Amino acid sequence: MTQHPRISKAVIPAAGLGTRFLPATKATPKEMLPVVDKPAIQYVVEEAVAAGLDDVLMVTGRNKRPLEDHFDRNYELESALQKKGDAGRLAKVQESSDLATMHYVRQGDPKGLGHAVLCAAPHVGEEPFAVLLGDDLIDPRDPLLQRMVEVQEQRGGSVIALMEVAPEQIHLYGCAAVETTEDSDVVQISGLVEKPDPADAPSNYAIIGRYVLDPHIFEILRRTEPGRGGEIQLTDALQQLAEDEKIGGPVHGVVFKGRRYDTGDRGDYLRAIVRLACEREDLGPDFRTWLRSYVAEEM
Repeated sequence: MTQHPRISKAVIPAAGLGTRFLPATKATPKEMLPVVDKPAIQYVVEEAVAAGLDDVLMVTGRNKRPLEDHFDRNYELESALQKKGDAGRLAKVQESSDLATMHYVRQGDPKGLGHAVLCAAPHVGEEPFAVLLGDDLIDPRDPLLQRMVEVQEQRGGSVIALMEVAPEQIHLYGCAAVETTEDSDVVQISGLVEKPDPADAPSNYAIIGRYVLDPHIFEILRRTEPGRGGEIQLTDALQQLAEDEKIGGPVHGVVFKGRRYDTGDRGDYLRAIVRLACEREDLGPDFRTWLRSYVAEEM
């Protein structure tokens, strides 16, 4: 099987307004909301780095300066912690600034995910690259992105992450029509639909927020007209790639069955915090004891 170029760049769209979390996100980017004791965006960058992608471009917008500050050095804070001899907290503070080589570009107008990805074209160039959405946190024990990179390097083209959902939930996601391959966790994509009516959905395979894309996607996005919601949809551009492999190779999907934490919804955000806190060695035992007691009292 042909070996394709090694992927080294990740793009993280982070220009959204976070309206579902108002008023908390009036002055604080939604990506900076804490999941236990780290902002959600740090989990995403850590995932990219774990997959070998240490060149990270964040597509930001107005009021997103805290994202840049978080991944930058804070010498005053570091100095204060050093003077206190607080090596543990100092290491945590320095961890985010040492994770990856970070770059930033602004998406001037909120024209959708497809437009946000297109903003990355000058940085990415002619290389395949990954896109990670901050609303989906993938448990590091279930290395989805690594598997997607592996599939892209073996098969070329583009790779998207899929997860089976209940049929009545498919209208909340992009949906894929699929064909099986010789690998049980890999399917070939023959069609894509953005948030279909359940009656019209080609499957119950939902697109979740991880992509490994061929650079030909930029050429398609430049001529993609606004679609659902009046936005330039990445799904529409991927549909064109799926229809014609001559443009940028095939489109495959990796079917993910691991642990995923959806932080894009307030209820799921709270559930994600509880699940991750319960699994922490330093917090889990006491927190689980309290949680059992609380549930027993309330029930």
